[in-house]
Amino acid sequence: MKNDSNEQFLLKGLADNNRMAIETIYFENFRMVQTMITANNGSVEDAKDVFQESMIVLYEKVKSGSFELNCQIKTYLYSVCRRLWLKRLSQGQRNTPDELEKIESTVLVEDDLDKHNQQDADFKNMERAMTNLGEPCKSLLEAYYIRKKNMVEIAESFGYTNADNAKNQKYKCLMRLKKIFFDQYKNKD
Repeated sequence: MKNDSNEQFLLKGLADNNRMAIETIYFENFRMVQTMITANNGSVEDAKDVFQESMIVLYEKVKSGSFELNCQIKTYLYSVCRRLWLKRLSQGQRNTPDELEKIESTVLVEDDLDKHNQQDADFKNMERAMTNLGEPCKSLLEAYYIRKKNMVEIAESFGYTNADNAKNQKYKCLMRLKKIFFDQYKNKD
């Protein structure tokens, strides 16, 4: 495993009730579990409950002293959450056995983890591309896509003569960002 020492550090921190380790495990894994549960007839509250249960399972295993993790923490938590969620669905009789079988076949751990890992990598690449984009493009795109400002507001704050000029500049910045992103992506291989 490539981050074996980090994984062991987090597990030791979990066993010692280290708040930072617990928060790191939560931050790095909850979104993945939430996506799986909400995509399979659950709510965000269901995801929180199931994730909390899986953290308790992991905590008790690590605390026992004889637990040996043979995969990444995210793989373990995802697997536990998946089993807990399927158990909850079958106990709650929210679905018929045929529907549960269909859900079970669509919730593939490896596929979801691969997809999640690819999304994380893409977000990191996009973050790097934004950093390399430079000003004023970076600020302009953040104003439009993150702060949700309209073109009139952007034209005023960036000193463009009108909203159409701001829109043209946004387009040029977006094309530049796209080029940087894909150049990085190609050079990664």
